[in-house]
Amino acid sequence: MKLEIEETQPLADRIRPTTLDEFVGQSHIRNRIEAFTKSKRLPSLLLFGPPGCGKSTLALLLARLTGRQSLRVSAPEAGLTSLRKQLPGNDILILDELHRFSKAQQDFFLPILESGEITLLATTTENPSFSVTRQLLSRLHVLRLRPLSRDELLDVARRGARALDLDLEEENISLLAAMAGGDARTLLNLVEYTAQLPAAKRNPDVLRESLPEVVVRGDRDGDSHYELASALIKSIRGSDPDAALYYLACLLESGEDPRFVTRRLIISASEDVGLGDPRALPLAVSCHQAVEAIGMPEGFIPMAQTVVYLALAPKSNATYAAYRTAQKEVRDNGPKPVPLHLRNATSSLQREWGYGRGYLYPHNFPKAWADQDYLPNELRGRRFYHPKDQGEEPRLLAWLKQFKKS
Repeated sequence: MKLEIEETQPLADRIRPTTLDEFVGQSHIRNRIEAFTKSKRLPSLLLFGPPGCGKSTLALLLARLTGRQSLRVSAPEAGLTSLRKQLPGNDILILDELHRFSKAQQDFFLPILESGEITLLATTTENPSFSVTRQLLSRLHVLRLRPLSRDELLDVARRGARALDLDLEEENISLLAAMAGGDARTLLNLVEYTAQLPAAKRNPDVLRESLPEVVVRGDRDGDSHYELASALIKSIRGSDPDAALYYLACLLESGEDPRFVTRRLIISASEDVGLGDPRALPLAVSCHQAVEAIGMPEGFIPMAQTVVYLALAPKSNATYAAYRTAQKEVRDNGPKPVPLHLRNATSSLQREWGYGRGYLYPHNFPKAWADQDYLPNELRGRRFYHPKDQGEEPRLLAWLKQFKKS
């Protein structure tokens, strides 16, 4: 009977560590973990980190070390009504995916943590600053777990292979570890899949083609979603097309909505490239339209083209900075009255008041330029726009300099 259970039990559960010595990774918080195990009472914890880094395993180990009665539930499957019925008789609640409870549902835990009725060991893949209420966070010690390193993943893969009596070459182990993306659970699934392949297909030269396509994990509502998007834009801003392409691939392979990506490219074309290359914005808008028209997977083609173009384009944030400066002026001091000569005289009374009087129509002058003030009197001579010496901006500014002395 035990053999049948083992054969149907996923490898990740079968070799789950039963002691802290067997636990792999998270050396940066080992001292804190050991301190918790030696304290008289285990505090309530929130374990935050990416999938497959050992959050649930660590929670189970800590609960077991206390020797107290524990209950493990997953937030997506546990309603509060059901949870209320299960809690009596348990001292520790291991709650997976705390972020799946709404902010209102999270309030359920406040009184029972405050009274010490239960110790909560919760896990989340999302940044708790955004996914967990401030009140609940104040009652939890937050431990941030990291993805497993390459060496740690190799160790996990070897353990998995030994548990399956699988003779795997080091080259194959390295391949599986590289494909896992820091996720031990994914890695063990790959090891288990490899064990089911015919021996001939375990040859390093053919194993890659024999493995299932690994879907890169992407959390569209959590940290990875925004971190990858931020990395893409910063790589474009830093004129690194290789890094920009890499983060584009990370986003798309994780199943990101391509329209989210193209909208970010439109913003970057204006904010970071700007008048350094005025053609960048129309290209980014065209990319958005092209992706809408052709969809995925071919949509990566115009996106890759646009990403590389934006990364290589001369950069100028002068117009972005100019608006921010003008915005600050308005927010700090309020809008000033529009000069009378710029106001539209749509009635005889407004003409009496001087609306439009003295306005010089630029098209009546050589090169369509008239020497007159446009800013309110209090701001006359104030400059918001300071061009950069990049790309097309010097050429555009030269046209204006022929008329203005400063």
